[in-house]
Amino acid sequence: MLYELRYYYIQPGMINDFIKIMETCIIPFQLSQGMLVIGSFIDTEDENCYIWLRRYKNKEEKQQLYDRVYGSDHWKNNIRPKIADMIIREKTRVNMLKPTPQSFLQ
Repeated sequence: MLYELRYYYIQPGMINDFIKIMETCIIPFQLSQGMLVIGSFIDTEDENCYIWLRRYKNKEEKQQLYDRVYGSDHWKNNIRPKIADMIIREKTRVNMLKPTPQSFLQ
């Protein structure tokens, strides 16, 4: 298993709107395309930081799902424009995580 931990920094005052789009549009769409979203969070020390976690079987599955989701017309035409100005792109951080042998997340 591979986990993808994504940190998005949202423009001040826009976090509630961003969460609404994530929960009503982005996460449902990604789930419908086969992605597995494990959870989404707000950083308790930075109210403008949105964190979410996705799981993949391996790098190949991750790439297939990326192509399916981010290469789709629905993403390009309907979803990306809604959030383009909300995220502070230069602060985005993505970490790929591999569970240790004894991790419950194996």
